[in-house]
Amino acid sequence: MNFNNSFFILMASVSLTIVSCKTGAVKSETQIKQSKAEVIAIIDQVNNRWQTTHPDFGNAFWHVSAYHTGNMEAYKVTQNKKYLDYSLAWAEKNQWMGAKSNNKSEWKYNYGETDQYVLFGDWQICFQTYIDLYNFRGKNDPRKIARAQEVMEYEMSTKANDYWWWVDGLYMVMPVMTKLYKVTGNKLYLEKLHSYLAYADSIMYDDEAKLYFRDAKYVYPKHKSANGKKDFWARGDGWIFAGYAKIIQDLPKTAKHRTEYMNRFKDMAKALADAQQKEGYWTRSILDPEHAPGPETSGTAFFTYGFLWGINNGILDKKDYLPVVEKSWNYLTKFALQADGTVGYVQPIGEKAIPGQVVDKNSTADFGVGAFLLAASEMSRFVK
Repeated sequence: MNFNNSFFILMASVSLTIVSCKTGAVKSETQIKQSKAEVIAIIDQVNNRWQTTHPDFGNAFWHVSAYHTGNMEAYKVTQNKKYLDYSLAWAEKNQWMGAKSNNKSEWKYNYGETDQYVLFGDWQICFQTYIDLYNFRGKNDPRKIARAQEVMEYEMSTKANDYWWWVDGLYMVMPVMTKLYKVTGNKLYLEKLHSYLAYADSIMYDDEAKLYFRDAKYVYPKHKSANGKKDFWARGDGWIFAGYAKIIQDLPKTAKHRTEYMNRFKDMAKALADAQQKEGYWTRSILDPEHAPGPETSGTAFFTYGFLWGINNGILDKKDYLPVVEKSWNYLTKFALQADGTVGYVQPIGEKAIPGQVVDKNSTADFGVGAFLLAASEMSRFVK
């Protein structure tokens, strides 16, 4: 049985009425019928599975840290102290730091996995969770955010504005800026956020498609998909779509650029909704499903989080976007989620959609679990 047929049968079991298997046409009724307790049970199933199978906490690089951003949302909606303790232990292990160099003369922000790359966003996403932990525990331990402030304030003191040169970095660091603004009241965080984002937009954003290329290497027509189309990588656009949701919720209502960010978020929402596959997922190359066909969970989960957050906060119209969420939530919970709590169909670490790359039920990763937890946590806020 091929994927499409088996997936349609599966979707029928959750109230999708199949009108014609030959044409693939479907009629969608209201799909999200879980109670809050049932959604919390899904969060617990996924997060308990991940934490029990990963007792070694790992470093503070981007993929581990991305899981913790999801774990923080899971803690917020469940108040499960075990989740809080897991992130606290991870933060302690990493000394509340990202890259650990203390010699500012050697700090770099191009790609690097060693301790000299303090200014590289993949080493800064950890600060999001450190700030959350600082806030959760009564702000009684400045050590939790001392390194975040040191690094970001040094970065803002430089003349450079090209720190965010790849789309993933926007999720990694934009929320750090708004979270630190909320803690410190320092408006420079918001000014530099806009400056760095404006640079990123100038090299990666496509105003026609309303989507982001992964980085300058992938801008059309220099780079094309297998069928000669613009190649927008799903997880890359998932990073930034979720990133916009995270910063908008932390901005003051009167923030100078808040409306600009909301409009960009809404433009992306429309473009993404139009590109969703009928089975509920997004393919790895968003506008060319044939480039790397089949389901992919990390991008789909980030999109689901963004859509749900937008609906929950009155920014996206429920009538227009709930049908999108109904399909993607069914995909996430009825196909990507395995019986043992594993989140499958996560494209491995990379930076593009790769034709022929195997992504199956056994394909899982920390950042994909984090994205799933973001979506599920926001779903728990949506359901009655």
